[in-house]
Amino acid sequence: MTAREEILSRIRGALGDAPSAPEVPRTYRQQGARAPGDPELVRQLIGRLEDYRATVVRVAEGDDDAIGQAIADALTVRDIGRVVAPPGVPAEWTSRLADVVVDEASISARLLDGIPAVVTGSVVAVAETGSIILDGAGVCGRRAITLVPDTHVCVVRAMHVVQTVPEGLRRVDPQRALTIVSGPSATSDIELDRVEGVHGPRTLVVVIAG
Repeated sequence: MTAREEILSRIRGALGDAPSAPEVPRTYRQQGARAPGDPELVRQLIGRLEDYRATVVRVAEGDDDAIGQAIADALTVRDIGRVVAPPGVPAEWTSRLADVVVDEASISARLLDGIPAVVTGSVVAVAETGSIILDGAGVCGRRAITLVPDTHVCVVRAMHVVQTVPEGLRRVDPQRALTIVSGPSATSDIELDRVEGVHGPRTLVVVIAG
């Protein structure tokens, strides 16, 4: 018997024939005081994102051309000419970009490493934590394309901004591969020296529509 088999055998013995999961207490706050898309929630989200050293740009709701211009401006100022985007991204978002690679889930991590930026949408954002949730589908794309490129330009619609984490999680499919983004990827060593870009994009640009 291997160590793995022994551990699994002990777990099965401890659980018995018909283990039942204990009921999870739900006494925590599950609803915010403000409705999704409330201007105060959008302001709070912006404040959190800027605290996390993300760059935030606002455009009018429903104006995909303005979103595309904001994306192009953000990439131009960073001298980025090539991006990857999921197939669900509206054409207007990338129409001003010279070199767009549409990801069909076949681009390897090695090839992605040579693409400096990714453009995606999002499904929901949480104001209190400054978090943006991607669900791996549609405008979000698979997880790999949002973790390998050094710059992530992400579009958040104001109507999708909620106040609390439970509200945000209720809006996504828990069986999907969720990615929760709270600012640029960063970590600190034991001496609290901050290093960005270790586990994901070093630069995060958020375009808020609305």
